[in-house]
Amino acid sequence: MIKELTDQAIELLRKLIETQSFSSEEEGTASIIENWFDHYNIPFERENHNIWAYNKHFDKAKPTVLLNSHHDTVKPNGNYTNDPFKAFVEDGKLYGLGSNDAGGCLVSLIATFTYFYERKDLKYNFVIAASAEEESSGPLGLKSILKYLKNVEFAIVGEPTLMQLAIAEKGLLVLDVSIKGTASHAAHPNTDNSIYNTLAVIKWFKEYEFEKSSETLGKVKMTVTQINAGNQHNVVPSHCDIVVDIRVNDKYKNEEVLEIVKKAMPKNVEVQPRSLHLGSSSIPKEHSIVKSGIDLGRTTYGSPTLSDQSVLSCPSLKLGPGDSTRSHSADEFIYVDEIREGVDLYIKILEGIV
Repeated sequence: MIKELTDQAIELLRKLIETQSFSSEEEGTASIIENWFDHYNIPFERENHNIWAYNKHFDKAKPTVLLNSHHDTVKPNGNYTNDPFKAFVEDGKLYGLGSNDAGGCLVSLIATFTYFYERKDLKYNFVIAASAEEESSGPLGLKSILKYLKNVEFAIVGEPTLMQLAIAEKGLLVLDVSIKGTASHAAHPNTDNSIYNTLAVIKWFKEYEFEKSSETLGKVKMTVTQINAGNQHNVVPSHCDIVVDIRVNDKYKNEEVLEIVKKAMPKNVEVQPRSLHLGSSSIPKEHSIVKSGIDLGRTTYGSPTLSDQSVLSCPSLKLGPGDSTRSHSADEFIYVDEIREGVDLYIKILEGIV
């Protein structure tokens, strides 16, 4: 049965690749996923472009394991030499947009859920959620359906990790920072130039180190990624705007980091967070699902990249076939054997706890 499900999962991935599914435009791929559940006679629910289903013998007295991955993609970059919407295999690699991030993970989890769907002897319930808008952190993604997911004790979030155990993930805090000054003609003296004022602010973001470091995620990392000021060569602008990307470890809440930044800024600086909900996440190394993976030779690490873990309040493990370094790259691919290994290992890891 595992081989059949894996073969069907690979075929499912081909169909998903060849159906455009940019964030918030996932209607086509949602319908393809519905067809899988219909084929296997699995009842499902759908809201917007999110689809979820429970195991056949769901028992409300038991805790639930959430299996989640997303079916939206980023837009292909300009360096593609292949058609990003053409799925083909060459040298054992299945090419196509979304193949690695996170189509291989999604279809492997769907196959795994289908494998366990009929089982009566489970300690846990299973719910599979194929979510939308992950790449854009949109409002109609996984977060919008959490209210329907019953009694979730922990989650496996499918993202490419080479099937190693990402037991922690950094959160994301994006700040819009505006540094004020005095507007003037460039020919006249001005000791309150907003661009010059910005130099000290950028220096602070570059050099400041947060006190608490994480064993798995390391230090909080702040990076100035954008700067904008002025529109004429002879006018000193009244303000200079920068954007700061902050990757938050599991020792801080986003609100704490924001407060530290605000307290450090002079009075002429305004700091505005774009959101506070993309927090860090983790699962104890002693958790049964982590131990099950370690027993199968998997290693643990902390992930610097953001996923739908950020919207979950339960412990969560990031785990999936594929390699994160291929994500969002030109001529994206996943090895077919990685999918086969992914289904096999997902099943074995879950067998270790059910």
